[in-house]
Amino acid sequence: MAQILIVEDEANIRRVLRKILVDVDNNINVSEAVDGVEAITMVDEKSYDLVLCDIKMPKKDGIEVLAHIQKVSPQSAVVMISGHGDLETAVKAMRMGAYDYISKPPDLNHLLQTVNAALQRTPAPKKKTKKIAVPKQYTMIGNSEAIQTIHNMVEKVAPTMARVMVQGPNGSGKELVARALHFKSNRSSKPFVEVNCAAIPSELIESELFGHMKGAFTSAHKDRKGTFEQAQGGTLFLDEIGDMSLAAQAKVLRALEEHKIQRVGSDKTIAVDVRVIAATNKNIKEEIAQNRFREDLYHRLAVIEIHVPALNNRRDDIPLLATHFLSLLTPKKELLPDAVDALQKMDWTGNIRQLRNFIERLHILGGHQISAQDVSTYTLT
Repeated sequence: MAQILIVEDEANIRRVLRKILVDVDNNINVSEAVDGVEAITMVDEKSYDLVLCDIKMPKKDGIEVLAHIQKVSPQSAVVMISGHGDLETAVKAMRMGAYDYISKPPDLNHLLQTVNAALQRTPAPKKKTKKIAVPKQYTMIGNSEAIQTIHNMVEKVAPTMARVMVQGPNGSGKELVARALHFKSNRSSKPFVEVNCAAIPSELIESELFGHMKGAFTSAHKDRKGTFEQAQGGTLFLDEIGDMSLAAQAKVLRALEEHKIQRVGSDKTIAVDVRVIAATNKNIKEEIAQNRFREDLYHRLAVIEIHVPALNNRRDDIPLLATHFLSLLTPKKELLPDAVDALQKMDWTGNIRQLRNFIERLHILGGHQISAQDVSTYTLT
């Protein structure tokens, strides 16, 4: 029997929540706490599968209750209940490790879907002292302060359920950040599925994400799973999400809120358990101001934001990056110090992708020892 604790200072809301939960599922035992102090006492005495906790309460607020639960009962899922104007605090709670949040007054369907998803989730494993290694081909190379900051963020965020938005210019390594988050999470043995939202026509994005049934449209010759289903239990990486149409954004938002999707041409809902990581090269806040990106979707996706700098802003990493890319090629060649100096002085508008391509060009066209003269000769103008 699932044990659920409702922490809410308003008696009428506690009564509504209890009735909804008990009426729908007899296999649920519901307890109540009238404030944060009572909730902390109850959590100390008993373990709960799920805690529905109001953000604003007298004595101790929801953030304090969440912090205490994470210390004494980290296996418990916590869903925050946010009133009007509490969105920023709700997002803060998710950054701290809350499973999700619902708004007041609670929508019946949204509440039940969130509760079911939280109860069915795979609890995060106990922290291990041994660090999980990222495969060599996906390792972020560099010792600059900016890269060390990203490494530290990944170590903290990867084991949580928090959704992440990675921002940075094209070619800067946003996918590597997404893969590092996946490989260092408890989902690492499950699929990592990438969708380039900028490369898929708007009329096909829904089918790509949610799948379709045979006959749903002209070219739908058989049933097809979408990327949400393909990533079941793992990570879905929505690259260049800033290019997604508003219509598709609305459907992604619904999938994130309800933890369910529908294939195109089907009326059947499918439960999905995926961690979504999004990336964009656009200034999302400017996109929101121009009504090109949904603010509510931004808040769902950007529980954690990681900013990847342009290569021109981390030139100290160029020697390591250049040497690394050259080491991946055969036959082996040497990069002379004057060549490294020349590379550090170049303008890398295409970022790491441009540097890697240029190193391949130098390897093919340059001598056994690649010099500054080679760099000058084979630079495209």
